[in-house]
Amino acid sequence: MNQPYPLILASSSVYRKELLERLHIPFTTLSPDLDESPLSKESPTELVKRLSLAKAARVADQNPSAWVIGSDQVADFAGTAIGKPGNFSNALAQLQSMRGHTVIFRTGLCLYQQQTNTVLYDCVHTAVTFRELDDQFLQNYLLTEKPYDCAGSAKSEGLGISLLSAVESVDPTALIGLPLIRLTSFLLSVGFKIPSHSHTPLNRTFSQ
Repeated sequence: MNQPYPLILASSSVYRKELLERLHIPFTTLSPDLDESPLSKESPTELVKRLSLAKAARVADQNPSAWVIGSDQVADFAGTAIGKPGNFSNALAQLQSMRGHTVIFRTGLCLYQQQTNTVLYDCVHTAVTFRELDDQFLQNYLLTEKPYDCAGSAKSEGLGISLLSAVESVDPTALIGLPLIRLTSFLLSVGFKIPSHSHTPLNRTFSQ
């Protein structure tokens, strides 16, 4: 099944790659290699939009005719951006601060083609309420799943679901890192066909 142009996922995330594979559209992956640090006084909503667009634009610079998917996620805890913990101690501190509270996970999504200067963007919000759990439970979880590359320190698609008491979202895939419902709408609107032939290789990964 012919697609309008090549599709590139501007990400090195295995979670986003696995999610995009669900749509059975051939794609490649390229890492945008960006500094994801927030700017001074930048809100979580502003941060996730800036990074989603910047990731797509960085990869599109070398692939102007391709459709490029950029996505970013920030855990918004009372207006403060909670990023990837990176290690055990940071992750434990995150979970300790969030237990018993509701955190808004903001997942930005951009579909961009430089050649036509087409930019589609949306942000999907997921409200996640954490259980009141003791330190031993949190430590055991972290040592088991090691979610140090996940904003908010919990993998909802894995054991991390045990840390949560409620999840509210219009798209369950948004919390994992790529809002497939919104992305499907974007792709259909620019001419992609879903699904493509099931025997077509789904992706190749390149470094940049």
